[in-house]
Amino acid sequence: MGTEIYQVDAFADGPFTGNPAAVCPLAGPAGETWMQNVALEMNLSETAFCWPEGDALRLRWFTPAAEVDLCGHATLATAHVLWETGRLADDAPARFLSRSGPLGAERQGDLIELDFPARQVTPIASTGALESALGVHASFLGSDGQNAFVVVDDEAAVRGLQPDFRQFRSIGVRSAIVTARSDADDVDFVSRFFAPGVGIDEDPVTGSAHCSLATYWASQVGRNRLVGFQASSRGGRVQVNLLGDRVAIGGRAVTVMHGILSV
Repeated sequence: MGTEIYQVDAFADGPFTGNPAAVCPLAGPAGETWMQNVALEMNLSETAFCWPEGDALRLRWFTPAAEVDLCGHATLATAHVLWETGRLADDAPARFLSRSGPLGAERQGDLIELDFPARQVTPIASTGALESALGVHASFLGSDGQNAFVVVDDEAAVRGLQPDFRQFRSIGVRSAIVTARSDADDVDFVSRFFAPGVGIDEDPVTGSAHCSLATYWASQVGRNRLVGFQASSRGGRVQVNLLGDRVAIGGRAVTVMHGILSV
């Protein structure tokens, strides 16, 4: 018998929106080469693998090119699959062990809320190379320890970005979050996320990016509960609530495909 695999649209208001992730629940650990090959075969921004470990679940995420330390949308997708398939009871929280420490997920009405580590953003000096690759002028340039963090003047600049990915890959920057205040009354900030350093030119909706988007915009707006919109071609709304050194990240998910891996 083969291995079940699911494709889920995360941070999505319906099918074919948000960010698609593959989810592969396993009975036990799998080899890294096999997991990387499955992720390459699925060719989505992230493929998640989970299996029981103690009283929690080990969770790992792979892009088509590399394993990553933290992924929000594939964690949300994994929790959704666990509840939808009965692997977890409807009222049971999902508890994960990851390379970024313990993570959690709970159902909050029609939302899934992730418990993730908050990331602080610190200023960095500009060399001009990243701004040139992105084609923008930064009003603030920082780092959250994983990603470059680029603030621009307005929402139109975020939406109109057309990065030069060849140039981006040449400057040695793994990934970049680009963000601005939102023009909409019901959204606080907009963002886009580019990660050519791990094989993803643009990620549609990036939960992990909101670990630092939450801390930055909470300091700018003056409140901890915020709504973000990631303005990729698919787009997705993300709710955040900064809770000290943790951030609650909320969104919806829908399963669009279920299949069997025959290898």
